[in-house]
Amino acid sequence: MLLRVRAAVAQLAAGLGAQPPAEARGAGAGAGAGAGRGSPPPAAFCRPAFLQLTPEELRRADDHAGRAVQSPRDGRRRLPWSSGYAEVINAGKSQHNEDQACCEVVFVEQRPSPRGWLSSREGSEELDGGRKGFYFHYWALFDGHAGSGAAVMASERLHLHICEQLRDLVEILQDPSPPPVCLPREAQTGSADPNQMSYAEDRGEVLNDAVPRFHLEKAVSHESLVIGAIENAFKHMDDQIERERASQHLAGGCCALAAIYLMGKFYVANAGDSRAIIIRNGEIIPMSREFTPETERQRLQFLALLRPELLGKEFTHLEFPRRIQPKELGKKMLYRDQNMNGWAYKKIEEDDLKFPLIFGEGKKARMMATIGVTRGLGDHDLKVFSSNIHIKPFLSCFPEVRVYDLTQYEHCPDDVLVLGTDGLWDVTNDEEVAAVVMEVLTSYEPNDPCRLSGAFNQAHLPTCRLRWRGVLT
Repeated sequence: MLLRVRAAVAQLAAGLGAQPPAEARGAGAGAGAGAGRGSPPPAAFCRPAFLQLTPEELRRADDHAGRAVQSPRDGRRRLPWSSGYAEVINAGKSQHNEDQACCEVVFVEQRPSPRGWLSSREGSEELDGGRKGFYFHYWALFDGHAGSGAAVMASERLHLHICEQLRDLVEILQDPSPPPVCLPREAQTGSADPNQMSYAEDRGEVLNDAVPRFHLEKAVSHESLVIGAIENAFKHMDDQIERERASQHLAGGCCALAAIYLMGKFYVANAGDSRAIIIRNGEIIPMSREFTPETERQRLQFLALLRPELLGKEFTHLEFPRRIQPKELGKKMLYRDQNMNGWAYKKIEEDDLKFPLIFGEGKKARMMATIGVTRGLGDHDLKVFSSNIHIKPFLSCFPEVRVYDLTQYEHCPDDVLVLGTDGLWDVTNDEEVAAVVMEVLTSYEPNDPCRLSGAFNQAHLPTCRLRWRGVLT
């Protein structure tokens, strides 16, 4: 497996196979933060660019009655690692398909470091005519709601924000020694005379004789640096959507699920109710969990307890099995708060008659009677119906990032990573998806470049409004 990974990376560096379309957009300074300024508003309906749909195919993609399965045809530019992709329109839930997907190979160029401190360290790698950096592979899907604007922007920019966050880490990640606790100051924020700055300060060391509060520093792994970069990228993406939502007509929001392959590891970041699984030798390995009002009940209740003003005197942070009737005042009813996994009884008071923060069960569960997911991008203007209560403080943009180290396991050609929105997982489960994928893959030769896309086209799951399977071996 490791040899195949190295071969794929070498192929990319040589300019063969999948080209790095995001390099020109993502390698320069400020590419993530300033991407898209002055660009026209996103189109009302568009599909992922890598599908390369003809006008007729685009029309069929928007046909709710026909519900055509769309995937890259044979002979078109293959996705990295011959990934497979398929999607289906969302059968009348909205005028157009609000979901989006992205697949890129991105070059991260080392940010110029002050006084050459980082460039003097060993272990740097020069690519493309002396530029220092590395590539990462990127697959992502964005499940839009209440409009396609946020999903379209995120599909175009999130990988650029990830690239920008990784630029400070290029040589740190390539150096086996522990990451430095402090980086040197930026050149513009340094002392009046940079030549007078001491070596100790340049290395981020303590300049005074104060006794440190703790004698030992925390051990920070390179892996955790990448996780932090991805988390920050999601936050910057959400901030950009907020800044540009008016000028770019960014309606609604989206759940986001991204897989980043970097230096032998997959980083799967999930903010929403999409799901990723790895199928390895028939075994199913979950790589994400859905974030819903039920799964995040305690986080939401704790926030409501700390900041009751966010509830607008309309909601209670406590959870009850059902709505309480005024005639039940004084009785004891089952409840649970932010600290409880189980249930207990409490005497019903006047304040308990407010609408619960989380109401409903399963797919019908809603936060503040408004939205069924608790993490995602966008939705900055979303309010509780007929009120001035904003949903966003409870709707987090931060993803959960899980890591899978490919170098720790032996893999076969039928081992895959599957990414899908809730449109897939609402109508099937992990075991059924694994069974279909394994059955179809075994009908192809291992070297067949179309086997992964073929698996999707033959999956026969027409009720899915979007199924995107970034399948990697």
